[in-house]
Amino acid sequence: MHSPIADYLQEVLDTVRDDTGGEVAGYIPELAAADPDVLGMAVCTVDGRVYTAGDADIEFSIQSISKPFAYAAALTDRGFATVRAAVGVEPSGEAFNELSLEAESRRPKNPMINAGAIATHQLLVGPHATVAERFERARSFFSTLADRTLELDERVCTSELATADRNLSIAHMLRNYGIIDDDPHEVVEGYTRQCSIKVTVRDLATMGAALVNGGVHPQTGAQVVTPAVARETLAVMAAAGMYDSAGEWFTRVGIPAKSGVAGGLLGALPGQCGIGVVSPRLDRHGNSVRGIKAFHRLSDDMGMHLMESEPHGSTVLRSTTVRDGETWFALQGAVQFIGAESVLAAFQDDTTATGTLVLDLSRVDRITDVGRRMVLEGLRRFVLDGREVVLVDPDGKLPNPDLGDGTFPTVRAGTARGR
Repeated sequence: MHSPIADYLQEVLDTVRDDTGGEVAGYIPELAAADPDVLGMAVCTVDGRVYTAGDADIEFSIQSISKPFAYAAALTDRGFATVRAAVGVEPSGEAFNELSLEAESRRPKNPMINAGAIATHQLLVGPHATVAERFERARSFFSTLADRTLELDERVCTSELATADRNLSIAHMLRNYGIIDDDPHEVVEGYTRQCSIKVTVRDLATMGAALVNGGVHPQTGAQVVTPAVARETLAVMAAAGMYDSAGEWFTRVGIPAKSGVAGGLLGALPGQCGIGVVSPRLDRHGNSVRGIKAFHRLSDDMGMHLMESEPHGSTVLRSTTVRDGETWFALQGAVQFIGAESVLAAFQDDTTATGTLVLDLSRVDRITDVGRRMVLEGLRRFVLDGREVVLVDPDGKLPNPDLGDGTFPTVRAGTARGR
């Protein structure tokens, strides 16, 4: 069977194609020459499946979509405390290139505006890193996320450096207040090179999927960033990724996102997928006109708004049965906080009074750390009530099932799914 998802993405593109509103980024000569009719989309799931439509393999410069990924790299390189000392996390409500800092700390308000992104770039690698070292850190990290070697667009970089007066003024302002230590011209050069890395929407979708998958690359399985770094990056994207239209975006679309003035638009839906769209015509905020409309359609059709989430955990408890004098609790899916809470509620309401409780995890896909701790505590309390606890866990979804006092449930052999 041919999956209908790619057909659906093509339909979305077809519905926005006739909108010719907006203008290409005319203030950067190389971007001003971009083909305004380019239109492509890609979706990458956390399982690593990629669906594309339109101009999915046309390369364009990543521009400000580099900001969340550079922020994740800086958090990894320097730690949360060092990064937070230089860059805040509050939405600015201002244009992306505004010359403004926090009143008291003099930090940029967040890493998604240019001031914050320039400060973030200077943090890459370590103190006194060179322009080449910082750029290579960004390029290499972005390549790891995209699972292919990404390259610099020299023509875009040269064009942007020739028109970088505003970013240079921002960098000098940051240097004046001690936010950056290095030469402002060198920092802006490195930041501009970072923004000039070439990507496709397929790359953006894959890179976003790594963030929403707890930092695990959806195709290679590598832990590219820690879950804490992934969470922080997504949170800042949700709050400030769409600049002075961030509130309107999140209210209407509800997906953490980041735009770039080459027309790219990244969406990252936690636990589900990364989405990349490209269309070079921009609105007054610097965001892709057709890209925004495509995301509106996805959010409406597919229920992707974060505030519209389906209840988690209501179906984690698959069944409760009594077999041969044993009470069986069969779980399924992903056991998170709410799922584990529903399991504990079922434990509490159990009136079977059998001598043995069997917890069957053969249909469980994943148990979060909090889910693991909650379920184990429930099992411990059954033991305290004098009942034997048996675990059926053929895929090892509940590793080291210590009940908290050095004792373990009895492990019974089961048949792993798919074998």
